[in-house]
Amino acid sequence: MSPATTAGQPKGLRQRVGQSRLGTLLVLAVTAALVMGGAFLIARPAAAKAGVSAVSVGAGDGPAPTIGKPAQDFTATTVDGKKVSLSSYKGQAVWVTFGASWCGACQAEAPDVEATYEKYKAQGVVVLAVSIQEDSATVLDYGKRLGLTYPQIADTNDTIAAAYRVNGIPAHFFIDKSGILRSMKTGALSPDQMDATLKEITQ
Repeated sequence: MSPATTAGQPKGLRQRVGQSRLGTLLVLAVTAALVMGGAFLIARPAAAKAGVSAVSVGAGDGPAPTIGKPAQDFTATTVDGKKVSLSSYKGQAVWVTFGASWCGACQAEAPDVEATYEKYKAQGVVVLAVSIQEDSATVLDYGKRLGLTYPQIADTNDTIAAAYRVNGIPAHFFIDKSGILRSMKTGALSPDQMDATLKEITQ
């Protein structure tokens, strides 16, 4: 064997070993990333998977909202200065929706809420949007940017949200014409879900 050939063999071997180690490390790194990503997805709360922003507002006075029972009354001032109370809408179906401008899922479903409201308002349906942990100026600006026409309330101190035991937003409470709570849903709703629930409480 010539010196050139002898010298070339170890060099090629070292290259192959180096490449093999690099390939192995890359495979291990990718595998580890996939395993960690899978573990993260499994560990995430179900609410997060459903596009819900968790909130902590405590528990308000009075009983927790219960299907088939009267919805808890509240009085508030909308961001455009009008005083409203839930009890004043007796005889009309009311959809109370809790959200916030910083909640991605709330922003995403807002146009559908508006479209559904436009569809049902002739039947006397009222939508009251309660924005938690925000001031009136922020909520007013948010509503203008999204073109929302239903009443909006800034629940700055979480008083209404606490009364309704809201622990994630968006959250929806559907109240029939007699003031009875008929449905509670946490998480963004599809237009079909909004439509079906309003049909139930407007009959």
